[in-house]
Amino acid sequence: MSVSPYFVLAGNAPYENRGCEAIVRGTMQILERSFSNPQVKLLSFFKSAEHEAKQWANEIDGRISHGSMVERDLGRFSKGWLELQVRKRLLRRVPDGDWYYGKHQADYEKAAAVLSIGGDNYSLDYGIPHRFTMLDDYVLSLNRPSIIWGASIGPFSKIPEYERYMASHLKEVTAIFARETATIDYLSSIGVKDNVYLVADPAFVMPASEPPHEKLGLTLQEGAIGINLSPLIARYTSDYASWEKIATDTVRILQKELKRPIYLIPHVIRQDSNDYLFLKKVTKNLSPAEQNRVFLIPPTLNAQELKWVISNMFVFAGARTHSTIAALSSMVPTLSIAYSIKARGINEDLFGNLDYCLKLDDYTPKLVCEKISELLQNNPIIRQKINEQLPKIIDRSYHAGELLKQVVKR
Repeated sequence: MSVSPYFVLAGNAPYENRGCEAIVRGTMQILERSFSNPQVKLLSFFKSAEHEAKQWANEIDGRISHGSMVERDLGRFSKGWLELQVRKRLLRRVPDGDWYYGKHQADYEKAAAVLSIGGDNYSLDYGIPHRFTMLDDYVLSLNRPSIIWGASIGPFSKIPEYERYMASHLKEVTAIFARETATIDYLSSIGVKDNVYLVADPAFVMPASEPPHEKLGLTLQEGAIGINLSPLIARYTSDYASWEKIATDTVRILQKELKRPIYLIPHVIRQDSNDYLFLKKVTKNLSPAEQNRVFLIPPTLNAQELKWVISNMFVFAGARTHSTIAALSSMVPTLSIAYSIKARGINEDLFGNLDYCLKLDDYTPKLVCEKISELLQNNPIIRQKINEQLPKIIDRSYHAGELLKQVVKR
């Protein structure tokens, strides 16, 4: 293998999702530990060429070059969109991997391995993951290793026929690097075992970076509560307006009962799912008196800078999975607001229980306040527990690099 191995990281969302950025930053930490001067092509689902150019212009790692996963404009009524409709509706043909991904064939063929990243793409959380299974098949058709990297997978049990298909498909990929034991157990239950390896989320090893004061715009107070609440939760509860009221009531009761500074911390700032705008509305819903010790972190911080902010919280509660990983990997006692397998799996692996993992069905502002109060009261004990278990999780993250080295040598 060359001195500077070349990897394709494919399937990610843009860095506006700081969790997706955290996966990339952590993956680079892992690759550089196991390989000499790794070079990476990061293929993401951009909305436009301008979107791609903006991310590339702001890239902080010179080893990473950028490209669009799909080199076609699939916006409504575009040429690519019309061709897609003809294929699907008139020809009754689902586009194959070459139609979607063929313009980067040279990158795929050059790669020592293609890492399908993104964390939870192989689930039903965002619909049928056809474009990711199609990516796997395309990479394998080029005779390159196809690795599902640091992922939660499934469950697909709501659609038994599709679950059978996924069981067959997942057996064919080169390797599955699962980020929690819950995924290992689920895959085993559907007969996928031989190519599955337990690792941990790459974001656990992403370093924190203190932002310049003028970028942060405020001084963090000690003993603070960090909160990440996202508009995404409305998809799993009732509706946006109701969730906004629940989120506002949550901040209100925390401010009233716990009497500590509260920092509202956005972790995704995508146009279609923007934590910052949501939390800004929540802040405006508070009275001037209630706003007195509630602070909104700006949307301009990158993933490493947000991790630094979160690491300075006394306790943290988060809906976005990678906001909680930023907290837990910084040994901050954390309440995970869980809407999928990933939050539960991470808590089970780290703590051995779900004491501080709150299912959405159980969410009430009062219960969140009680849970955060427990984090405050048991803070030293919880920090000690994290301190004992975190090295094992970190080792699992880095072990992915050694496993990958074995795969590319085959």
